Formats: sequence, structure tokens, C-alpha cells
Amino acid sequence: MSQHASRSVARLAAVQALYQMEVSAIGVEHVIREFTEHRFDRALEGVEGEGDTLASADESFFAELVRGVVAEQRRVDAAIVKRLAENWKLDRLDATVRAILRAGAFELAHRPDVPTEVVIDEYVDVAKSFFEGTEPGFVNGALDAVARDVRKG
Repeated sequence: MSQHASRSVARLAAVQALYQMEVSAIGVEHVIREFTEHRFDRALEGVEGEGDTLASADESFFAELVRGVVAEQRRVDAAIVKRLAENWKLDRLDATVRAILRAGAFELAHRPDVPTEVVIDEYVDVAKSFFEGTEPGFVNGALDAVARDVRKG
């Protein structure tokens, strides 16, 4: 699996982990350990292609994203709220959308080595994996606005 593909899986898993942490109030190290031990690189059994793995993720990138969002959550949330419509609060957003925006905003602010367009496209694709409505467009617009703030120049 290419580095791009394994990072895409890591981003999707990071969003899932952030969502899981929010709805179940489990800690960051617990959720990282759960994903690492039970969700990544699990062999497919009883299906054609047996021996293939379900998902190969860049596990260190996954852990960096999840730990980073938690460590920087106040700043990440402030960057997102700044770009929401007036009088909108972050807690009014769907929990999955919140997790997508947090991971994307963190990556935009803390991974300048990843091109802005790549970050935005990746999280729009994550949104498309969960939603068929307007959410992917909302994620695109919100992360584009956050990128203008955190990636000046």
C-alpha cells in the first residue's frame, strides 16, 4: 500500500477515534491502543483474498493526529469557530463533522509539509464516506477558510 493510501486510512481512523473519544469519554492513549491492537492490519478471513489485510494505516501518523488534536484542542476549536457562521457554536455541529474539522484543522496548522489541497481533499473524502448531503461541501469550505488563517504565505 502506498504512503498516500496508508495516510488516507490513518486520517479516516483518526476521525473515528476522535468521534469515539467524544461519545464514550475514553482517553487518548486507550483509543490509540485499541485501534493499533484491534483495528489496523487485521487479516480478512473467510473471504476471497484471504490473507489480505482490512486496512493498512500509517499508525504513527494516526497517533500523531489523535494526540495532536487532543493536545491542541483549544486552539484547533478556536480556529474552526472563527470560521463558522456568526452565532454558530461548535457543539451544534454533528459529532462526526466536528471530528473531521478538528483533525483537518490540526493537520493544516501542524503539518506544513502536507500541501493544503491534499489535506482539504482528504478530509472532504472522509466526509463523503460518512455523509451524502451538504456536509462534504461544508467541510471543504470550513477547512479552506481555516487554511487561509493558519497557512499565511
